Amino acid sequence: MRLRHPLAAVCGALALTAVLATPAQAATGDFGYKAVGLNGEPISVTLHDPASDECITLPEVADPSASSPAFAPHNDTDEYAIVFTEPDCTGDSWTLRPHGRPATDRLLLRSVMFLRPGR
Repeated sequence: MRLRHPLAAVCGALALTAVLATPAQAATGDFGYKAVGLNGEPISVTLHDPASDECITLPEVADPSASSPAFAPHNDTDEYAIVFTEPDCTGDSWTLRPHGRPATDRLLLRSVMFLRPGR
């Protein structure tokens, strides 16, 4: 009976170690965009090596009732960037190629997701 508890603890620790040791997937490179700052002036924001396969709601423009959307995204990562007009990767979307040219100021976004080529 007493062996069961230490054995369970060891198994749990091994399982936790395996989960924590698994590397998170991330796009390599920078994703930049512009947003309107608190003073009303445009600011430039850069995401360095953003996470892959998960929605990233841009914090500066997360609340549609309190901010204008971000604009002019530039995907200089090694993955496709799908930009969305609404938070939580909803609304209209556009796909930006890896290491592409900057988009115009007319392309508006509030969230983005990165996907590896070939997926």
